[in-house]
Amino acid sequence: MIWIGFGFLMTFLKRYGQSAVGLTFLVGAILVQVALICDGMTQVKFGSKAYLSLESLLNADVAVATPLISMGAILGKVTYMQLVFMGIVELIMFTINKYIGEHLFMAVDAGGSMFVHVFGAYFGLAISFVFGMKERPKENELEGASYQSDIFAMIGTVFLWLFWPSFNSAGLTGDDQQRAIINTLLSISASCVTTFAVSAWVSKDNKFNMVHVQNSTLAGGVAIGTAAGMPIDEG
Repeated sequence: MIWIGFGFLMTFLKRYGQSAVGLTFLVGAILVQVALICDGMTQVKFGSKAYLSLESLLNADVAVATPLISMGAILGKVTYMQLVFMGIVELIMFTINKYIGEHLFMAVDAGGSMFVHVFGAYFGLAISFVFGMKERPKENELEGASYQSDIFAMIGTVFLWLFWPSFNSAGLTGDDQQRAIINTLLSISASCVTTFAVSAWVSKDNKFNMVHVQNSTLAGGVAIGTAAGMPIDEG
């Protein structure tokens, strides 16, 4: 989900497809080790040893999604060293933010909608603002998508779509995990169907817009992430 899903989703830029996949591979491999250290530091904070386990690997894998989300806002503007540096700083801030949210505010965020997706989105926007132009930005010929880039980007979308129930439920157990899988599957299915319907409605000649499909079909997984393990009914 992290390497193929995020990597190919970033190929929407027609001139940065290889960079998107390659940099996701490199940055992800480096930052998953940094995330393990950050997760271990929180364990040491509580007075226990930082053991390597499947749980710590899972937490590190989920944490890596945060800088990869931010990467989408600055792809094509930065070098790989800048991406690595940004990722290290972001993971440190992510760990602090998650610690405050979970232990001080007692926030529940099973699927990481707040701590991963929202944090990564706003962090990426902030970095993009720093690198952005002072004058009014103009369209660049290197931006935009092509027929081939849209096809490759759909590979990432499909991978993310398929694995989102496991992403939201991996950190839970028992009935909470079961509810998370069911709620997430229903949520992403609804967002997929709604996206196709709305895309055809608002687009020219009632045709599906690939940009809508690539991104909005995943919105349900993000939206349900925080409450995925909770009983959800009409009341």
